[in-house]
Amino acid sequence: MKTFWKLFRKLDKYRVKVLGNVLSNVLVALFTVVSIPTIIPFFEILFEQVDMVAQPVPFAFNLDNLAGWSKYQYSHLIIEQGQQTALLYICGLIVFIFFFKNLFRYLSLAFLVPVRNGIVRDLRQDLYQKILGLPMSYYTNERKGDLIARFSTDVQEIENSILNVIEVLVKSPLIITGCILFMLYVSPALTLFVFILILFTALIIGGISRTLKKNSAMAQAKLGGIISTVDETIGGLKIVKGFGAEKFFSRHFSSQNTAFKDLLNRILWRRDLSSPLSEFLGIATVAVLLWYGSNQVFNNQLEPSTFFAFIFAFFSVIEPAKSFAKAYYDIQKGLAAADRVDEVMTVENHIEDPVAPKPIHAFNKAIAFKNVSFRYSSYEPLVLKNISFEVPKGKVVALVGASGSGKTTIVDLISRFYDVTEGQILIDDNDIRHYLLADLRKQIAVVSQDPVVFNDTIFNNITFGKENVSQHEIEQAARIAHAHEFICATDDGYASVIGDRGVKLSGGQRQRLTLARAVLKNAPILILDEATSALDSESEKLVQDALKKMLKNRTVIIIAHRLATIQHADIIFVLKGGEIIEAGQHLELMEKNGEYRKFVKLQAF
Repeated sequence: MKTFWKLFRKLDKYRVKVLGNVLSNVLVALFTVVSIPTIIPFFEILFEQVDMVAQPVPFAFNLDNLAGWSKYQYSHLIIEQGQQTALLYICGLIVFIFFFKNLFRYLSLAFLVPVRNGIVRDLRQDLYQKILGLPMSYYTNERKGDLIARFSTDVQEIENSILNVIEVLVKSPLIITGCILFMLYVSPALTLFVFILILFTALIIGGISRTLKKNSAMAQAKLGGIISTVDETIGGLKIVKGFGAEKFFSRHFSSQNTAFKDLLNRILWRRDLSSPLSEFLGIATVAVLLWYGSNQVFNNQLEPSTFFAFIFAFFSVIEPAKSFAKAYYDIQKGLAAADRVDEVMTVENHIEDPVAPKPIHAFNKAIAFKNVSFRYSSYEPLVLKNISFEVPKGKVVALVGASGSGKTTIVDLISRFYDVTEGQILIDDNDIRHYLLADLRKQIAVVSQDPVVFNDTIFNNITFGKENVSQHEIEQAARIAHAHEFICATDDGYASVIGDRGVKLSGGQRQRLTLARAVLKNAPILILDEATSALDSESEKLVQDALKKMLKNRTVIIIAHRLATIQHADIIFVLKGGEIIEAGQHLELMEKNGEYRKFVKLQAF
């Protein structure tokens, strides 16, 4: 229930609307309870069992005086107006009471609508902000589809299962309490049966719902797996079709889908049992009440009209009791989804801004690695081992080595996508952990091996959140990246939408868009991670020309397998097994006849 109270505290932001809902529900409960004794005069007139009260009774707020005052007013009305007119007044009063009861019922729901939708909006916003802020290491162990499921189905389940019953949690206890107080006033003996029903119902429903939360958590996890499979299938559809793996994926998805269906059936069977079970128990108790109450009427211990009012009060308890029982089921089901969302919200983020950050407004000296070692998690081996080197401002440094040697890890550490396990990374003689993340990353532009573009316009993909940028500046950046020509050839030019992951563009065109984005950012440190690997020979030549322009007055770290990209670097570091085994310029390394020369001879570049 800890998660429930966390969620409940979010209501504080909407306290005015919540107060309106609570006040409306109080009035609903009030009019519901008031409607019960109003039927007594109706039955008394109908059965001609009116006990006239001739002596005036003063008005007072206690049950005895209120009942006496009502009987006097009622008797006075019959004497003055006659039974038929009095009956008409009573019917009008009943309509009046039920009109206001339902008016406030609607208002209670109307107040709650923006609260429920607002909390869902807040949950999604908080979750999105959390996911933006989490370190890259978190995503190495999580499935993308499962995270998407927490955004969509889990949050929606919270709205349907928990937020949907907030109104019940306020209204039902008030109605039940008011009705039971009336019933106690009328007949404590009969009311005992109601308590037995409530206790019996609570024990049975509590026993049935014990496994509901656990099963619901399993169901949400299975749904996350289904969404992950669909996402992976769509993302890799060419490979799936190319390798003829459709049947394998179909069987895999079918088994997941069927398991989810079977589990959901069990959950819904349990949940749906609450309402009919409550109703059956209610009717069984009504049968006992009718038998026991009728005996009291036959023995003149209870007036028939009062007995009918008691039965009416009891039926007024059954519906909110059923709603309360169903709400308990729904909350248990929704808490499983809330726990899954809370799992993400409570993940610790070790990549945080320092308490007392140092300013960095420009890059002036050098990037230095000092005895840096790194592992992705405590149970994995070191990826980098005691790495030390320096990149002076304005120099071009290349990192080469086989896959898995640690090249990409080095550049990821510079941007603080991860923090070092041991050692330090310094920029201008300050540990990068002493800078604000936003300030540090302003100094760095990254062009990765996989060109990341978004389902948006070419204009927005180049500016990528950069504000107050003129069309001229964007076109200039595109020209430097040799992208302007193909952009102009599209239907809408810079306003063209490029589709999901840039599907409307070729790999080379997507890469040149990311280069244009890096040019426009104009950061002093440029990281090129296999930036030309996706290009054909013609595109690579264009990009190489673009890179020559981009490299001027910048500090550049290049990861590449192609000799043309790195042979003019000021220094080349050769990595193997997470260690730097060679360092020097192209010709120096070739003369050493070491690992670098082997790469060249094997045409690994």
